[in-house]
Amino acid sequence: MRNAADMAAPVSTPSQPAALFDLRFRALVPEADWARLPPAVQRRFTKRLGPGESAVYVGRVVETDLTPLGWLLAQGLRLIGGPLPTSRIANVPSVVAVTQDGAGNGQIWTRLYARGSGFPQAIHSAKRFQGPTGLEERVGAGLGMSLRVLVEDRALVFRSERYFIDLPGFRLMLPRWLTPGILTVSHSATGARSFRFVLEIRHAWAGRLLRQEAEFADQVEARDEVVAPLP
Repeated sequence: MRNAADMAAPVSTPSQPAALFDLRFRALVPEADWARLPPAVQRRFTKRLGPGESAVYVGRVVETDLTPLGWLLAQGLRLIGGPLPTSRIANVPSVVAVTQDGAGNGQIWTRLYARGSGFPQAIHSAKRFQGPTGLEERVGAGLGMSLRVLVEDRALVFRSERYFIDLPGFRLMLPRWLTPGILTVSHSATGARSFRFVLEIRHAWAGRLLRQEAEFADQVEARDEVVAPLP
């Protein structure tokens, strides 16, 4: 029979760490680099999402800068689902939802951007932990890219390495001259529960085509900060 001290002690099992953390992003970054990230960024990218669960972030787009060539690129990509912002929006609400992709061994990211009129723009992408760099992102019609995961200036950075098109039973690697350039996305902490998202595409000879900056906060955690009304 267990004594009182034994009954009061918590019982741990070997399966506990796996149930609490998702280490797939962390495994792609050297340990020393990961240690330089703020705890809020580490926590956000080791959050375990179970079946039917979502991580939701609510915020606003600060600014979207599109050059004429960048605008043409965004409009052309609407043919495969519109994976890039299509207008120069600023100071509008935005929502990001992340869900587990059980079939694809990865995550589905959905971003919603409010517009002056009509429905918000919805951008979908799927991150899968595979390929030569350990991470790939697909944006529609078979178009995808391999991503390098880096730490720069205490931000977690995703940078495109190679673009490809997945065809049935075959993958076509796109030559660099046929791609829009290097895509970089960074997540940096702006507080214990908030972060800055920056998306940039830079072409080898045309320079920067697109830059978008947005600010988000964890919706679930932010609810704890709501102040109750005075009686």
